[in-house]
Amino acid sequence: MLVSLLFFANVSQGKNLVTGMWRGYLQLNDSTELPFQFSVQQELEIYTVTFYNGSEKITTKDIRTKDDSLFIRMPVFDSEFKIGFSEKKMKGVWVNHARKEKNIIPFYGEPGSIWKENNADQKGPGNGRWEVTFSPNSNDSSKAIGIFYGNEQFISGTFLTETGDYRYLAGGSEEDGSKWLSCFDGAHAFLFTWKYKGDSIVNGHFYSGAHWEEPWVARRNDKFELRNPDSLTYLKPGYTGIDFSFKNTEGKNVSLKDDKFKNKVVIVQLMGTWCPNCMDETKFLAPFYDKYKPKGLEVVALAFERTDDFAKAVSNVSRSKSRFGANYEFLITMKTGNKQAAEALPMLNAVMAFPTTIFIDKKGRVRKIYTGFNGPATGDAYTKYVEETTLFVEKLLLE
Repeated sequence: MLVSLLFFANVSQGKNLVTGMWRGYLQLNDSTELPFQFSVQQELEIYTVTFYNGSEKITTKDIRTKDDSLFIRMPVFDSEFKIGFSEKKMKGVWVNHARKEKNIIPFYGEPGSIWKENNADQKGPGNGRWEVTFSPNSNDSSKAIGIFYGNEQFISGTFLTETGDYRYLAGGSEEDGSKWLSCFDGAHAFLFTWKYKGDSIVNGHFYSGAHWEEPWVARRNDKFELRNPDSLTYLKPGYTGIDFSFKNTEGKNVSLKDDKFKNKVVIVQLMGTWCPNCMDETKFLAPFYDKYKPKGLEVVALAFERTDDFAKAVSNVSRSKSRFGANYEFLITMKTGNKQAAEALPMLNAVMAFPTTIFIDKKGRVRKIYTGFNGPATGDAYTKYVEETTLFVEKLLLE
């Protein structure tokens, strides 16, 4: 896509957007648009934009205007909108700086609501738990759990996988009976479409931005479970602990051998600021660390950023730390991806997902490795994770 597509400065002579709810659309391909909901508020000359994903609200005030151009920077992830606007129209692109290819997606917006949320009537045909297969009958086939709620007008839910969940999804129905769920959080642009056929889901399609599309099917199955996340990543034979040394955001080398970690329970978080599941985990770990630090807990995050610029990585991590009030140590690995994460920690069999969380006891022994993260959008799964993690860390602290 040519850089000239980034600016549409002559949409109109208007310089004030209509406030209230707006419908946004990302043009994923020639025939597929991803709808999402956002609102615009204005106080004096300052705009505030809030993005809605089901019950989640993401607000940014990092907004600039110049003539009839609007620049909206997302608050957590390294992405932004570059838009030409009039009073009742936006047109431009969303740029995801965390990706190197297919990272510029056309966008337009108009006033109004995509759906009317109505939680009073929960009689949708798909309510409940589904056994999902992505890319069925292929070498890339994988399993998930789909959880849906709602009615014909408004649907919410998520998908749980062995590497994390798809966070807050919301959507509705089309006139032909097809259903859809979408999410836009500044890092991921997800769209799921499907139709019901009895107790089955058919004609399912999943789109992730402009770079990924795959089919999916499902069947009702309240008893289906994924593999235990404690069993997927483990220490290779002969190892009882891990070790590493990376620079923190001040450029100082930090190692698990440092005095601050001696005789402490340590949680090591493998993460990246480009990863929404990692941000959900950081949001959980930040107050958790503050609560248990006086009792002997340390947390250290290993950041696998999608950049080879140390200063840029520090900027991304510092922004995330500030956003979530995370007071624990963040280290810049200068590595990226699952393969390089495994190379950075060669004592592990593999790194399947971000985040991956390693629990270490006071003697430096790895006691548990948790792959992925079930965030707040998963409801009971998140509650269970919080309860089990709290009990496990409290047990380690008492040893």
